[in-house]
Amino acid sequence: MITSHSNGYVQEASGQAKSHRERAVDCPGEEGSLVKSPHCSAHMERIQHYQEELRKRREEDSRGKHDIDPNASLRLKKLSQNPKVGIDNPTFEGKEKVTKDTSSQDPVAELEELLQALKWAQHCLTDAQSQQDVELIRQLLAKEDFRNAYTIYSAVSLQKSRVSPTSALTVQAEDLCQEVQKILQSSQQKEGLELRALLTNPHLQAHDSVAAQEMAEENVTEYLGETVKLVRLEKARDTPLGATVRNEMDSVVVSRVVKGGAAESSGLLSEGDEILEINGISIRGKHINEVHDLLQQMHGTLTFLLIPSSQIKPAPHRQTVMHVRAYFDYDPSDDPFVPCRELGLSFQKGDILHVISQDDPNWWQAYRDGDEDNQPLAGLIPGKSFQQQRETLKKTITDKSREHQGKLWCAKKSKKQRKKSTPNLSKNTDCDDIPTYEEMSLYHQPASRKRPIALIGPTNSGHDELRRRLLSIEPEKFAVAVPHTTRNSRIHERNGREYNFVSRAAFEADLATGKFIESGEYEKNLYGTSTDSVRHVINSGRICLLCLHTRSLQVLRSSNLKPYVIYIAPPSQERLRTLLATEGKTPKPEELKEVIEKAREMEHNFGHLFDATIVNMDPDQAFYELRRLIDKLDTEPQWVPTSWLC
Repeated sequence: MITSHSNGYVQEASGQAKSHRERAVDCPGEEGSLVKSPHCSAHMERIQHYQEELRKRREEDSRGKHDIDPNASLRLKKLSQNPKVGIDNPTFEGKEKVTKDTSSQDPVAELEELLQALKWAQHCLTDAQSQQDVELIRQLLAKEDFRNAYTIYSAVSLQKSRVSPTSALTVQAEDLCQEVQKILQSSQQKEGLELRALLTNPHLQAHDSVAAQEMAEENVTEYLGETVKLVRLEKARDTPLGATVRNEMDSVVVSRVVKGGAAESSGLLSEGDEILEINGISIRGKHINEVHDLLQQMHGTLTFLLIPSSQIKPAPHRQTVMHVRAYFDYDPSDDPFVPCRELGLSFQKGDILHVISQDDPNWWQAYRDGDEDNQPLAGLIPGKSFQQQRETLKKTITDKSREHQGKLWCAKKSKKQRKKSTPNLSKNTDCDDIPTYEEMSLYHQPASRKRPIALIGPTNSGHDELRRRLLSIEPEKFAVAVPHTTRNSRIHERNGREYNFVSRAAFEADLATGKFIESGEYEKNLYGTSTDSVRHVINSGRICLLCLHTRSLQVLRSSNLKPYVIYIAPPSQERLRTLLATEGKTPKPEELKEVIEKAREMEHNFGHLFDATIVNMDPDQAFYELRRLIDKLDTEPQWVPTSWLC
C-alpha cells in the first residue's frame, strides 16, 4: 500500500525486504547476493542444546518403553489400583503391548454400548425437546438398515487402516538391477535369459521410474512436545528442490514453494513450515546461507522434520496459466524489493511471459516464452498492482521534485504571475494508466481475413517508401484504405476510388462516434482514414497497409481490426545522412538529430504497442525483413491481446 509519506514508504518497504530476505535453498547465487550471517556463540550453544535434546529423545524411543513408578504421585497410585474402564482408542493400536486388538471388536456390540450411553443421557436431560431428540437417535440406531450400513463402514475402515509400506525396501534397487543385468550378459542358462528379459522389460522399467517419482511420504506425529510431520521426497540432480527459506529468530521457515521444483510436485512442503531437521541434521539456529550450502550437496531421498505451518492451507486448485506481454524492462539485480534475487526473472519490454502462479499478489511466478525447457524453476516477477504502485510512487516523487524546482524558478515573479504558473497538484495519478502487463492469447489469422499492417516511424525513416514498394510489386495482395474528405471532387476523381467524398456534417458525426482511426484538417478541408475503409480492404481478401502517427495506435487497437504494428526505426545519424543523400535529399544536421530524437521518443512512449521492429540500415534488407514478417502471419500464430478475441 502506498501512503502519503512517500519517503516513509520506501524506508518501510526496504526494511521489510531486508528483514524477510529469502534464499533459494538450491539455486546457485553470487556472493553479493548472500545474506550476512550473524554468527555468535549464543547460536552455537542453542544448536548444541537442541542436538542434545534430540539425542536423548532418540535413545528413549529406541528402548521402546518408559519405566514409570506408579507410586510417584497419588493420581498414578489411584489409577493403578482401579480396574481398567472405558474403550480402547484404535489410534494407538500396536504402539503399546498392553493394548488389546481393537480390530476384533464387534460393531454390533459398539452400537449396543452407544444405545446404553444414550439411554443414560436421556434420563439426565430435563427438557422434553432434548429427550425427544435423543429418542429419535435411539430409534435410528435400532433400525436394521442402519446396523447393516455401520457394519459395512467398520469393515471398510479396518481395511483402510492396514497401511502398506510406502518406502522402498532398498534405495540401491536401480544400481542392483544394472549390476545383475551386467552379470547376465554372458549367461546362456534358461533362468538367466528369463531374468534378463524381465529386468529389461519396458513395462517394468516404466513402473520403476514412476515409483521413484512417487517416493514422497508424509507422517504426522508428536515430537519433543510439538506436532511435527516427517516428509520424504526425491531430489534429482537435474530437478531443483524449488523452495525458498527465511530466518525468523533461530528458526528456518519455508517462505515460498516455487513451481517446477520437487517440493511443488510432491505437495508436501508448505509456506510457513519450520524446518527442524534435514536427513538427521539439525537446522534450527542455522543461517539460510548454511541451509543453502547444505542442500546443494544433497541428492536422492531427503527427509525433512517439520513443524507444520499454523496458517490455514487453501484447498488445492488447478492453476490457470496467464500469458502476458511486459510493457517495461525488469532487472532483479537492480530491485531492492525482490524477496529472492536468485529467483528473480529478468525481461525486456515486449517479452511474452507465462504467469503460472499469482498466489503472492506482489510477486508472481512466471516463465519467459521459449525458456520453459531451459528454465526448470519459475522465476519471480513483480505483480501488476505492485508494479503500478511503484511506478506511481516514482512519478509522484518526480513531480514533487519538478514542483520544487518550479517554485525556486518563479520565486522572483509577482504574486499574480505565480498564481498563473502554479501546477495543479490535486490531480491524482491513476494506476491503471501505467502500462505494466497486458494479457495475451495466440491468434492465427484466417486465410480470408488478413490482419492490417500498420507501419510506424518518424519522418524520413523510410516507412512510407516501404509501403509504396509493396503496393507497386504486388497490387493484387496489398491495398490502402480509401480516405474520407470534405473537399469537392476533381474532374478525374471518382467517389470511392481516390477519396470517399462526404459532407462536413457527416464527417464530424462519424468523428464524434469514433469511426476514424486518424483525421486532420488541411486548407479548411477535413481528411481522415475510417475503420470502415480498412474493413472494406480486409473483406476483399487483401492486406491493408497503413502509415499512421503513433497517437492513432490506441484508436486502431481498440477496434476489432487486429492490426499488426511494425516500427520502422532509422539507423544512426551518419547512415541516415547517406541514405537520404541517395534520394537527393540534403537535410541539415539539426534535422537529422531531430529524426533520431523523435524515434527514441516514439519507442519510449509507444514501444509496448509494437509487434516488431525493423532498423532501416539498408532499404533492400528492410524490405526483405518486412516481407518475411508479413508472410509469417500466414504460417505462425501470433500473440494478440486477449480482449481482441472476446
